[in-house]
Amino acid sequence: MSTPASRFPADVLPPENVTVTLGDVMLWGVLPYVVIAVLVLGSIWRYRYDQFGWTTRSSQLYEARILRIASPLFHFGILAVIAGHFIGLVIPQDWTKDVGISEGLYHAMALGIGLIAGIGTMVGVVLLIYRRRTTGPVFMATTRNDKLMYVVLVAALFAGLATTLISVFDPNITDYRETVSPWFRSVFIFQPDIAAMTAASLSFKIHTLWGLALFAIWPFTRLVHAFTAPLQYFFRPYIVYRSRGKRKSLSAVPPRRGWAPVGTPDRNRRGGVPRQ
Repeated sequence: MSTPASRFPADVLPPENVTVTLGDVMLWGVLPYVVIAVLVLGSIWRYRYDQFGWTTRSSQLYEARILRIASPLFHFGILAVIAGHFIGLVIPQDWTKDVGISEGLYHAMALGIGLIAGIGTMVGVVLLIYRRRTTGPVFMATTRNDKLMYVVLVAALFAGLATTLISVFDPNITDYRETVSPWFRSVFIFQPDIAAMTAASLSFKIHTLWGLALFAIWPFTRLVHAFTAPLQYFFRPYIVYRSRGKRKSLSAVPPRRGWAPVGTPDRNRRGGVPRQ
């Protein structure tokens, strides 16, 4: 079966002609399962033995002005990034062609939406880091795990944006839907296509490794709150507030002068005078 020239440039071998080394086996055949095991078992351990730490450790009370901008930028941006990765990695190339989306249109949409989502997410996380570094109480509440998480997260985002830009200007880059995507899907059926990932361009490999690193540290950072996001909040019934009118409460009654006899129960006291 011939391989289209646009799929694999002249200096890149297709998967069937790639020489797989021991390092490739460890990176693309063993490491993914190690990361999955750490992610699953680490999350279970964290939930069972550190439920009080299963939180974002909100710092909104310390600073809210920057947070009002940075938090929506980051969270909505990362949701768009996740959706884009799901479409690109999980949905086979033939499926999008069957619904009338050509390869050129798909890559144009992926480039445009991906850049907007990636830049929005990056701006959001940079603002969050700036806020955390410049706000004293927030910085004091920052743990080592938080710092490591921010480093890995920014590196993964930067690698993703760089890969997107490289795919535009570098004609020799491989198509990730023919290399990374088949490898990703094959991992979950326990038949990792190591040759496909080995044939991928270096930028895709770097981005993938940073992504694996992020999932490996996930259970030990504040990112675990994503597993218990309060989605029911969006579907809750409306809360109805009703006024009780202008009825005066006991606390609104001015105290009267006088003394209560010794031994008068508190429930019988009113403004310092025993109730009759």
